[in-house]
Amino acid sequence: MNATIDNAEQLLAALVAGELPDRNGRYGPFGGRYVPETLVDAFSRLEDGVNRWLHDAEFRAELQMELRHWVGRPTPLSHAPRLSREWGAEVWLKREDLAHTGAHKINNAIGQALLARRLGVKRIVAETGAGQHGVASAAACARVGLPCEVYMGEIDMARQAPNVDRMKRLGARVVAVTSGDRTLRAAIDESMREWVSSPSDTYYLLGSAVGGHPYPYLVRELQSVIGREARQQMIDQAGTLPDVAVACVGGGSNAIGLFHPFVDAASVQLLGVEAGGHGSGLGEHSATVVHGSPGVLHGTYSLLLHDADGQIQETHSISAGLDYPGVGPEHALLAATGRASYTVADDATALDALNEVCALEGILVALETAHAFAGAREFARANPGAKILVGVSGRGDKDLGTLLEHSV
Repeated sequence: MNATIDNAEQLLAALVAGELPDRNGRYGPFGGRYVPETLVDAFSRLEDGVNRWLHDAEFRAELQMELRHWVGRPTPLSHAPRLSREWGAEVWLKREDLAHTGAHKINNAIGQALLARRLGVKRIVAETGAGQHGVASAAACARVGLPCEVYMGEIDMARQAPNVDRMKRLGARVVAVTSGDRTLRAAIDESMREWVSSPSDTYYLLGSAVGGHPYPYLVRELQSVIGREARQQMIDQAGTLPDVAVACVGGGSNAIGLFHPFVDAASVQLLGVEAGGHGSGLGEHSATVVHGSPGVLHGTYSLLLHDADGQIQETHSISAGLDYPGVGPEHALLAATGRASYTVADDATALDALNEVCALEGILVALETAHAFAGAREFARANPGAKILVGVSGRGDKDLGTLLEHSV
């Protein structure tokens, strides 16, 4: 990672104090808003709406009711006894796979859908990679009564066919994206183009902590329920905070949701695990923090995978949800300040970790989540006896098509 920061302690103190992002949407050097002129008014309306509603007492009460009675929060914190014995550590699992629709994505989707209804829009557009955000968006739009269009890369539609069917049954129109790399990056491109065509009555329900301000802040605030619950549950059930919190990182929404409430706890290490794919060369992985450098993509300045000419490169991961060439700007700050560390797990290692969790704990996790387990296992080997909190971002039913191609 090529970014460096001179005032790391000051920036971390500002992050803990709630002063980041700043009024310009910056997390130190990262973040901001780099959008076409046709979307400036739409972003301004969204920012005004976020400032007005996100911490409004009536909005928060409605959101909390939906999270509790429709999403199923709080999600459990499960001790993993057999993994603990096998790894020589104390392993705890934050079970976002048990939330409605089977992944953390629903926390963000229902929050943004409620916000969109208050903003008075007539329809919602969204993008998806693994399909989890698309399913969550379709479900949330059905819940609040807004029509939904989901843009999805042609390659991802093929490897996540069950989620395509789920989105349609939930009332969404699924639009196949055949341009670009035909994965998540292209789906975001097309969603933004659609938003540009009708910015006044359309809401873009962005699925990760990326994009121009205020999206990274909005998504972080909606997903931080994961870390807030996990922190209290660790104290209640384990009697202490974890030594490390581990999460997979694509765009980074589930990871920032788990990490952010622990940033002020210096004793808790934060470990993000990116998709190592099948090699370290450009195009062979999706490890943006580990191998990337600063640049602008989808409206924000962060770490990206691009070549010497600044051209965004195609990525590879066995997990569609990690197959993205950028990362949220708060992750870039956490990496540059050293508050969080980031590593990679390749396709084969992630598959091995998925099989181990299945066999020892009876949980079929998503391929995205399997990367977190692979990183947690490496941490356990280097830190015997450590208390390890793993963010289980989603369940693996959607990945059965891919898993059938890899015998156990």
